[in-house]
Amino acid sequence: MVVRGSGPEDLPPKSLVIVFSYHHGNTEKIARAIGGVLGAGVKAPQEIRPEEIAGYDLVGFGSGIYSATFDPSVLMLADQLPQSQGTKAFLFSTYGAPGFIANREFIEKNHDEMRQKLQARGYTVIGDFGCAGWNTNSFLKYFGGLNKSRPDAGDLRNAEAFARAMMEKVR
Repeated sequence: MVVRGSGPEDLPPKSLVIVFSYHHGNTEKIARAIGGVLGAGVKAPQEIRPEEIAGYDLVGFGSGIYSATFDPSVLMLADQLPQSQGTKAFLFSTYGAPGFIANREFIEKNHDEMRQKLQARGYTVIGDFGCAGWNTNSFLKYFGGLNKSRPDAGDLRNAEAFARAMMEKVR
């Protein structure tokens, strides 16, 4: 007798979420929402030994966006990863740009350097997520910042939906 819902395909993928979040914890909020859906630990790049990642089915890499790319700590971790045989990965970020200029192309462009590093190591990048984050850098601090209160509840729901989609792609 086969019982539905008890096979290995019903088990969640063994997942890890790696995040660099600095200024206001914007990206960490997104990481925790994603990690909650995946049942994944959330760790900073310096908390990971590159060889540990080989034990996961799905790995998320996230960062705030700085000068149109990920933080150097996440990029350096990618450079240190051992070769993979197609481990699934996803990318996520928060950005301080005005929301009206952000679209899929904008997000993917900000993720390009990280995607290329992972692909060079044999990872398969299966998705990208990005949303606005509160930005008080430079002169913006004098005006209360940009994207105040972001990520908001809607952004967190979108991150959770993204995580469910990533889980389905791995199953």
